Amino acid sequence: MCLQFFLNMKIIGLLSDTHSYWDEKYVTYFSGCDEIWHAGDIGDISIVERLEKIAPLRAVSGNVDHGFVRQECPTMIKFKVEDVKVFMTHIGGYPGKYSPGIKKLLRENQINLFVDGHSHILKVIYDNELNLLHINPGAAGKQGWHNKRTIIRFVIDQENIKNLEVIELVG
Repeated sequence: MCLQFFLNMKIIGLLSDTHSYWDEKYVTYFSGCDEIWHAGDIGDISIVERLEKIAPLRAVSGNVDHGFVRQECPTMIKFKVEDVKVFMTHIGGYPGKYSPGIKKLLRENQINLFVDGHSHILKVIYDNELNLLHINPGAAGKQGWHNKRTIIRFVIDQENIKNLEVIELVG
C-alpha cells in the first residue's frame, strides 16, 4: 500500500521566461522530475527540445514567442495531474488582479492550480475565493529587468500540492 502511495506522486519542475537562454542548472534541478512545465516566453525552439530530453514537457507560448515555438506550444492549456486540475498560460495575472476573462475561466473549470509567467516576478498565492493555488515561477532567463533568476520544483500527490521549492539560479 505504501509503495502505491509513492508511485502516484508526481514531481514537477516549473519555469518561465527563458527568452532563449539555456542554463545547465535546468538539467541539474529538473533531472528526476516526472514533468517539466514552461509558462511561456520560451524564445528559441531549442529550449523546448532540450527540456524534453530531461522529462516530458508541457509548455505554453508567450508574447515574445513566434515561429516554431508558437506552432508547437498553445497559448493556454488545461490538464489534470493526479487529482489536480491545472490551467497554464503566459499572461494571466494573479489573485486580485487576473487578466480579463481568466477568473471566469478558472471558476468555470474548477481549476485547482493556476500557473503563469510574464511578470518575471516570483509569486505563490492562494486564492481563497476560487479555492486554487496560483504560481508564477519568476524568470529563468537573463533577459528582462529582474535581479534574480528563479525556477520551482514541487510535488503533486493526489489532490495535494506540496514540498514547493524555490530555486534561485545564480550566475
